[in-house]
Amino acid sequence: MNLLKRLVTPLAFTFLSCSAIAAPTSAEVDALKAEFMKTQTEKGFEPAEISQFIANAEYNQAVIDAMTKPWEAKPWHQYYPIFLTEKRLDAGLAFWNEHADLIAKASKEFNVDPQIIVAIIGIETFYGGYMGNYPVKDALYTLGFHYPPRAKFFRSEFANLQSLVKEEQLDINSLKGSYAGAMGFGQFIPSSYRHYAVDFDNDGKRDLLNSKADAIGSVANYFHQHGWQKDQPVTLQLTLNKDLPDNLKTWSGERLHYKVADILSPEVSLAESMDLDVSQPAMLVKLEQADHDEYWLGLKNFYVITRYNRSPLYAMAVYQFSQELKKAYVTQ
Repeated sequence: MNLLKRLVTPLAFTFLSCSAIAAPTSAEVDALKAEFMKTQTEKGFEPAEISQFIANAEYNQAVIDAMTKPWEAKPWHQYYPIFLTEKRLDAGLAFWNEHADLIAKASKEFNVDPQIIVAIIGIETFYGGYMGNYPVKDALYTLGFHYPPRAKFFRSEFANLQSLVKEEQLDINSLKGSYAGAMGFGQFIPSSYRHYAVDFDNDGKRDLLNSKADAIGSVANYFHQHGWQKDQPVTLQLTLNKDLPDNLKTWSGERLHYKVADILSPEVSLAESMDLDVSQPAMLVKLEQADHDEYWLGLKNFYVITRYNRSPLYAMAVYQFSQELKKAYVTQ
């Protein structure tokens, strides 16, 4: 999925500097390829087609370089201006107006707020403007066989790509996407494409590369399948009356283990008072501003956004952009 031509995927990556990553030896790469051959053969692929699939992909150093320099490493005050711009807001409003019926249909069918659907496509690819220029096969091959920190995951995605190409009759040589192998308007990695894409325009195929309708429906389905709660709060700003209590830790990608009641206290309160179910799961999010830190209460819907990309900065950018979109749409 996309950050100004560098796309983000719905998973948590472990980012390391280039100097910290030891490249695998030729023997190690050959062993991984042999393991891949065995796995794919067990799935029903012929050895010859697996060999050809591997041989058709090339190592791309630019993929490794991009993977080790993520936008999410920036502090919030440098990160959010990339996304929360008038240009993106204008494009989002135009996209929503043009596809209002489809977005309303997807919102109703999948029980997902429309502004979230529009925000995701805007953050990911600027409504199709930046869908990535990396050959998907090369990106996944490079990361799957030459990037030890996440090689197992990306080999799985490389395997999913082989299945996806056959299932959807895609031209593998023309597939372009992110440095992490994500494709289309909503930037789905191959496993997500296979599991969450829907044929929303009813033309007999799931086309996330060219069909805006399929992209809209598929993003909505992704959020629905991960438990989005329509018309429910996403995140609420907090006020710290003292220093953050020692027993509270900010969220770093783990499953939700706090409840709202664990976070709120005389020292940590809602910036704006409201009735809230304190037994619901929650997380504590810290945003680094230029001269101070902000703290937010992330609720279940915030966590769902992080299933798309596990960076809390990404989730906050999506949420705040969605709120700007909603306000612009209802007041136009």
